[in-house]
Amino acid sequence: METRARRRAHVALNTIRCVGSAGSKLQSGAQPQEPVSPAQQGRHLRPGPAQLRAVTHPVSVAGWFGGAGPPWGRCIPGGPHSLLCELEGHGRPTGTMPEMLLLMSAGSVLRTVFLSRLLPGGPGCVRKLSLSLQCRQGVRPNVTSSSLTDGQTLSKESISHALTLPSPEKAKDAQLDGSEETLWTTRADGRVRPRLHPACPQPPYTVHRMFYEALDKYGDLSALGFKRQGTWEHISYSQYYLLARRTAKGFLKLGLEQAHSVAILGFNSPEWFFSAVGTVFAGGIVTGIYTTSSSEACQYIAHDSRANIIVVDTQKQLEKILKVWKNLPHLKAVVIYGEAPPKKMANVYTMEELMELGDELLEETLDAIINTQQPNQCCVLIYTSGTTGSPKGVMLSQDNITWTARYGSQAGDIQPAEVQQEVVVSYLPLSHIAAQIYDLWTGIQWGAQVCFAEPDALKGSLLNTLREVEPTSHMGVPRVWEKIMERIQEVTAQSGFIRRKMLLWAMSVTLEQNLTCPGSDLKPFTARLADYLVLAKVRQALGFAKCQKSFYGAAPMTAETQHFFLGLNIRLYAGYGLSETSGPHFMSSPYNYRLYSSGKVVPGCLAKVVNEDSEGVGEICLWGRTIFMGYLNMEDKTREAIDAEGWLHTGDTGRLDADGFLYITGRLKELIITAGGENVPPVPIEEAVKTELPIISNAMLIGDQRKFLSMLLTLKCTLDPDTSDPTDNLTEQAMEFCQRVGSKATTVSEIVGTKDEAVYQAIEQGIQRVNKNAAARPYHIQKWAILQKDFSISGGELGPTMKLKRLTVLDKYKDIIDSFYREQRK
Repeated sequence: METRARRRAHVALNTIRCVGSAGSKLQSGAQPQEPVSPAQQGRHLRPGPAQLRAVTHPVSVAGWFGGAGPPWGRCIPGGPHSLLCELEGHGRPTGTMPEMLLLMSAGSVLRTVFLSRLLPGGPGCVRKLSLSLQCRQGVRPNVTSSSLTDGQTLSKESISHALTLPSPEKAKDAQLDGSEETLWTTRADGRVRPRLHPACPQPPYTVHRMFYEALDKYGDLSALGFKRQGTWEHISYSQYYLLARRTAKGFLKLGLEQAHSVAILGFNSPEWFFSAVGTVFAGGIVTGIYTTSSSEACQYIAHDSRANIIVVDTQKQLEKILKVWKNLPHLKAVVIYGEAPPKKMANVYTMEELMELGDELLEETLDAIINTQQPNQCCVLIYTSGTTGSPKGVMLSQDNITWTARYGSQAGDIQPAEVQQEVVVSYLPLSHIAAQIYDLWTGIQWGAQVCFAEPDALKGSLLNTLREVEPTSHMGVPRVWEKIMERIQEVTAQSGFIRRKMLLWAMSVTLEQNLTCPGSDLKPFTARLADYLVLAKVRQALGFAKCQKSFYGAAPMTAETQHFFLGLNIRLYAGYGLSETSGPHFMSSPYNYRLYSSGKVVPGCLAKVVNEDSEGVGEICLWGRTIFMGYLNMEDKTREAIDAEGWLHTGDTGRLDADGFLYITGRLKELIITAGGENVPPVPIEEAVKTELPIISNAMLIGDQRKFLSMLLTLKCTLDPDTSDPTDNLTEQAMEFCQRVGSKATTVSEIVGTKDEAVYQAIEQGIQRVNKNAAARPYHIQKWAILQKDFSISGGELGPTMKLKRLTVLDKYKDIIDSFYREQRK
């Protein structure tokens, strides 16, 4: 009886989906009835092998999102487990049918998302939309839809959501201590008020509950894949959970205190995941440290977060900690997992020794700690890169993590394992929120299989891992996608004439199709032929044969890179967020995509633009369940970031279009204010230069408090395979540029040392073209210089996620910058 009751509650939980988002106002011709209670749901949602929810009641349209007005129509049961809906949009223009329907059946509200797309220049009206909905318990049902237009019928298979909305009263009962009224805190042991919203009132829950529910559904599925001596091995979700518990008990035995941190300094691995989840289970705070950090940087983070334990993966990382241990009063132990220490040292343990220690602790002791945890307590610290000052510790609550893992990923169309087990490759730094939320926490939420790349992934081995694993979704920062692009261009340049021409033809045809009809599944014969003969083979060679969703974030991406991958029939979906928003606050997906945009706001979140200019560009402000708790030990900084109404002021500038798509234009702190008082956002100008001149790797605009704008440029170079540092050798793409303009240069030193006339003249002409398209003369680049070496992490110009560190560049190249303006005065 107890098991059955637990299963029923579990099934009811898994039907919950959010139906509100910023800019999407619920419209309704008939008010929905009060949703049924979980107990009532239990009578309809009976667990069983078929996992089908019988549809036995008439269904009506309760509301809709998107579109210009209500559709006419009705929905009736089409069988024991399906709905048949026919909606008519008499005389309505293309695109005004709703994006989402709320369907009412016996007091329960179902949501279905569908797309109706028409070819450009096609029929002007959608006359009728038919839906056949197969309702599956706890998973997204399959929807077959067809649109009858003035001239043709278009069919589409899509994935939809079935849900039951909880009663607002139920959600209110689940709120935490009513005396906790603050929306932010700067204390590691502080609590915040959950940001419940009428559109998304679902009660917050803990990381352990998220994992435990995943365990119930996905226990036998492969959770983690890793390579040992050339062979892939796998850990199931059941094993994963038990290993995380053993790790948690080991941390407690070593003296982990509540609201103190476990800092993890190592490359992505199963041990990183055990340590992170185990830390949360034990009541600690997960704190990632970039593997490229110096001893001083490690000391700053470990001291600020009051780290009791530091987990490292190699002897090299261990030495960093040993060097500063005396300055860390809270540090009790170090655990090493990738390599054994060269000798036995006091308070230094291997991962095996840690787990053996954990076995000495009673399970009840850990359970008691888990049962006292609340969703509004801090469980993760993400340290900002410190590009504009000292790193700040971004405090994320358990609700931040579990909400984003569930709804942020849904906004990106990440599938639960009941529909399709997602397979992802983990290689980006887990100390960055984007990788941590995507690889670690979202993986648990939906039962994904996470496969770990080799530590030298970004030095060249990533491609081999992608081929072996064949991910279903993949995320990379723009620089990673650029490296893949450059590799393809190098291989293409070395190919025979016919193969090269075939690829260029296929990419040209496909790019034109994707730019002209960005959302259409009906492709002309030439585009389908190009994909079959050429592009499918290229994607297979890249390891993307099964990849349905490719994401990027953390930095802007050039139009050149986006167009290149569109030419390969790989659409890159952007997300926008910060460490302070637990990762994505806006997401693109197959159902929410516009070129150059960062998508739409995720469920449970709101967004607004303040202090807009004449073009609608202003500062982006965000609110919702993703918003962080505060900066650790930094009250002034927290007050600057979060206003009295709880809105996060991001410092980023952008605009929202009429449909709610976000377009980022830059950062307020990066805004250049010239001596003449002109406000110049640097990013659009920098991106324009890189697009105009494919030889350019990095461009940084200068001009704050100066009389005119100048720019530092670096050229595209190959990377050292051992260190990943830029070499002196130009890439194939850069050499092609040189050849086109009449230069025989193959290295940066040749171009800069001799001031190669052909290259310098071509760059000057490209900059003049950018100036010609500028809004006004104050936006013109008047002077520029090519640097001897490309920017890099080791050089200090780029952060761990390849983000430009402007203050470092200004300081490092001060003499060159000053020379621009000394010459002007002469």
